[in-house]
Amino acid sequence: MATDEKTALIETTTNGSKFAKARIAFKEGDVEKSRNFHDGQCRNEEPHQDGGGFLKAIVFGGLDGILTSFAIVAGATGGNLDERVILVLGFSNIFADALSMGVGEYLSSVAHNDWVLTERARESWEMENYPEGEIAEMIEIYVERGMSEEDATAVVTTMAQYKEFFVDVMMMEELHLQLPEKDHRMESFREGLVMFFAFASFGAMPLLGYVVIPVYFPHMSSEALFRSACIITGIVLFIMGSVKSYFSATNWVWAGTETLLLGGACGIVAHCIGDFINDFVSE
Repeated sequence: MATDEKTALIETTTNGSKFAKARIAFKEGDVEKSRNFHDGQCRNEEPHQDGGGFLKAIVFGGLDGILTSFAIVAGATGGNLDERVILVLGFSNIFADALSMGVGEYLSSVAHNDWVLTERARESWEMENYPEGEIAEMIEIYVERGMSEEDATAVVTTMAQYKEFFVDVMMMEELHLQLPEKDHRMESFREGLVMFFAFASFGAMPLLGYVVIPVYFPHMSSEALFRSACIITGIVLFIMGSVKSYFSATNWVWAGTETLLLGGACGIVAHCIGDFINDFVSE
């Protein structure tokens, strides 16, 4: 490998660029690139998913918002409802659901973190009162995973000398629970806020055509407005799926296409149901 290529690989300008280089090495299966990258890093500064902290809230909230909104538009169009009714139903539902999703995200996150901390307190109490039992449990776990009993005993006995550290290890190895941050309530609040804005902003997109287009084309038909909503929704769904692939090993084209197809299926179902109900009540 050329010297300038090595230099570019281990350049540490920003966390984002560092993460991108590690990710590219993984996707290409290039061991040499990965080795050169790690050799140029301080071990405790190796970047991983730096931007993925709120990924779940953004993707889940955004997809839920845009699909909910598009389903309303598709169902209302299938039921031959007026454009003003579509806007009223759409925006009122989107912002009410966004608030519900944000609050739900916050409360569920806080409840989960409080439960995890309660479990840690229990493990800590057990370690104080019966350390032999906790050590034996950890030795058994490591033996089941392939270590010899001698090696497992040596490893666990050494870790058990550092009680707080050992309790944290038990939380992961025995209970498979990730400990929350010290400011986990504020983190949960931020996740709820991200969920709210993701749901509301993406959910409003299928409705934008019904707001903006009539200003410039006041005589456009309802069918044309619905087609514009389909196009806007399709573009956003594909982009969201493509962006989501940045945090995984999935190809961006496939990730975008998959999201687009699933979202389109939801719209088709909603439109068919609206059309069916409209015909049923009209008889």
